[in-house]
Order: sequence, then C-alpha cells, then structure tokens
Amino acid sequence: MSKREPGVLIGARRSSPLVVSHGEGEQYLGRRHALLPLTRRFSYLQEGDLVEIREDSVQVFDADDHAVERDIKESSFNLDAVERGEYRHYMLKEIHEQPQAIADTLEGRIAGNHILTQMLGVDAQALLEGTRAVHIVACGTSLHAGLVARYWIESLAGVPCTAEIASEYRYREPVVSEDTLFVTISQSGETADTLAALKLAGERGYRGRLAICNVPESSIVRESDLVLMTRAGPEIGVASTKAFTTQLTALALFALELARVRGLDKDRYAAHVAELESLPGLVAEALKLEPEIAELAKAFVPKEHALFLGRGTHYPVAMEGALKLKEISYIHAEAYAAGELKHGPLALVDANMPVVAVAPNDHLLDKLKSNLEEVHARGGELYVFVDRTVRHGMDRGHVIELPPAGPIAAPVLFSVPLQLLSYHVAVMRGTDVDQPRNLAKSVTVE
Repeated sequence: MSKREPGVLIGARRSSPLVVSHGEGEQYLGRRHALLPLTRRFSYLQEGDLVEIREDSVQVFDADDHAVERDIKESSFNLDAVERGEYRHYMLKEIHEQPQAIADTLEGRIAGNHILTQMLGVDAQALLEGTRAVHIVACGTSLHAGLVARYWIESLAGVPCTAEIASEYRYREPVVSEDTLFVTISQSGETADTLAALKLAGERGYRGRLAICNVPESSIVRESDLVLMTRAGPEIGVASTKAFTTQLTALALFALELARVRGLDKDRYAAHVAELESLPGLVAEALKLEPEIAELAKAFVPKEHALFLGRGTHYPVAMEGALKLKEISYIHAEAYAAGELKHGPLALVDANMPVVAVAPNDHLLDKLKSNLEEVHARGGELYVFVDRTVRHGMDRGHVIELPPAGPIAAPVLFSVPLQLLSYHVAVMRGTDVDQPRNLAKSVTVE
C-alpha cells in the first residue's frame, strides 16, 4: 500500500496461498477461509503472480510480467462452515462434523456396490491397470493417512507401496521402479515440502501423479495428473481432524479401485465397499462416547509423557493419536508398534506413564493382548480403545468399547476417540486448542 495511491492494493504470491475475493464494488486479498464472510467469489493466484486491486477492478500479471486472466470461482462453502456455532472450539466442531464430511467424501463415488473409477478422471482406468507400484509422499497427519493406505494397497491390490516424509524425499535420490504411481496427500494443497516433492516427481519417470487434497485450485491439485478431492470443508483448527479421516476415506476408495482393476475377489471387494458406506454411521456412534472419554482425560492432565501403541494399520493411527496429544496439550507423546516394546520403550513404562492402545478385532489382536500384558506387568497405566466384540480378556486398566468395524473402517473409527481424548486433555490443561503455540495450519515454507 502507498499513501500516494490510497485506492490501490498490490499483492504478490510467493509460496503462501493468496486469493482475490470479489465483492460488490469491493475487492480483497487474503486467504480464502478468512474472506468467506465477505464473499464466495474467488480468483486463485498462481505462483509468481502480481496483482493490483482497486475498488472496482483487478489486474493480474504472471511471473513473466504478462497480463493474465485468473478465472473467478464460486466457493461451495457457506458462512456456517467457518463459524464455531454452539461449539467452544473449532476443533471440537470439526470432530463432530466428521460423519457428514465422510459422507460428502463418499457421495457420488459409489453406485450399485461399486466405486466409480471416473472419480479419479477420464484416464484413470488405463493408468490404474498399468500401475505396478505406489509411492506416497506427505507430511505430518497426511503422512499418517498414507501409512495406513500402504497396508491397504499392498494387502488388497497386491502391489508394493512405500510412504515417506516429503522433506526427506526431496533431498534424496530415489530409485523409481517402472510404472510407479506417485501419490501426494495434503489438506491445504500448498504444503511446501509436498509441493516441491511433487514437482521433482515430474522429472523422475513416474507413471502418473495423483493428489489427495481438500482445496480445489490449490497448487498441488493444479500440478497433478489425477485428483481425488476429500471434500472435508474448511478446517480452521490447526490440529487436523476431519481432514485426516476424509483423507483415509479417499485413500480407501483409491486402494479398493486399484485392487478391483488388479483382480480383487468380487465378494471381498463388495464387502469392503459396504464397510465404506457404513463409515458415517460408525463415526457418529463413536462420537457418543465423548462424555466417557472426557472423564478419562482427567487422568492425563498432570502427566508430561504418554505412550501410544498399535499394530498393523493401527500403528499409524497410534502415531496420529500421539501427534494430536502433543500438538494441543503439549504433553510429550510417542507412538510405537506394540511389537517393539521390548526393543526399548518398555524401559519407560511405570505407574506414571499412561499407555494408550487401539485394539480392533483383527488378526493381530492376540499379539496386542500379549503386549498389553507386558505393560501391565511393569505397572503401566493402560487406556485401551477396543472393539466391543472382543472385550473379553481386555480387563486391564481403563477400557472404552467401540462398535465393531472391518479392516477398512476400523482405522477411521479408532481415530475419533483419540481426537476427543486429546481435545479434552488440552481443554483441561488450559492450552490454546485451535491455535497451539509455534504451529501454523498450512506449512507453506520449508
């Protein structure tokens, strides 16, 4: 801005997202969610764009100083989506929005017990038929979603899958096997390390690049060959909740579709699709446990450390639970694959160390029970979230029962009580739940 031209505002986009918001006789620059109360009409600036806005005009120049037009898009989000309403915090509101957000992610993508391949784009069928490996790259919570998907992709589709941190990928020299599909996961679509990894992938001979994202017109979406939107709606709280569970839902759709084109048994495929369709109801049922979980949270308030345990697909779920607790309550929390207890973490276990475990009804349940017995024998205080059909034998410590769920639905379902636990611990400790210290919602710098 300049005092010499008070009616002119100049903006430039470099790394961080920037949009022009178009009103009636007024224009704004900023982030989309912040501007939703003013208008739902936006122009998304591209990297390197320079924009001059006046009361009644907008002029955009690209990185080469050429005048360009940036289309005006109508946002589907309404004002209610960015207001807290009856909830004390955005995070709690977003936790309770998950049944609807998951339903939105599934809407129009399943018909007649089949997933619609065209959800990924017109060329998806041919691309998936030729895919021989999958490489997932993401950061933070999105990486945890990718780690869950790795199990699904390998067990259902029978193709090798790796998942790694974007900030590590971009500084190494990966060996890319033939016909590998590159997958990025990002809530904002502007995560700096993930975007840089995506650009590098374009030079490394991948079969194609698929983005799992929540923000249309974001940089990662524009850069990718295929896109699967999560449709979570605006997520204001820094600690991701509904963005995570909708990412899992979208990844499950992708994993099942990849498995179908590679010959997954029809009955097994149909059973897993039915699982997905049951997810909104299962999550709604889990949310009813909030009073019980809030009571449990009281025990964590004076603690400074916590251990989270899981096996198989629920090891990344435990990682996400630990991340949530450390992000918003500032309790140091670590997650381990339960089978690793004797390789070091067991030394930390005593009466002052709360140990949280996720116990779905799967083929690793008996192994997990044995691991929990080891914790109990060392005096550890156990907090176990368990499938209620296998409650027998889970009488150590504090137990909360969840509705039964299959291998696709369970990681999504078991994430919800861990979110609620972290939220209520943070509230009781008096931290800033929606804006935890030192963190930002979208990490747009390296």
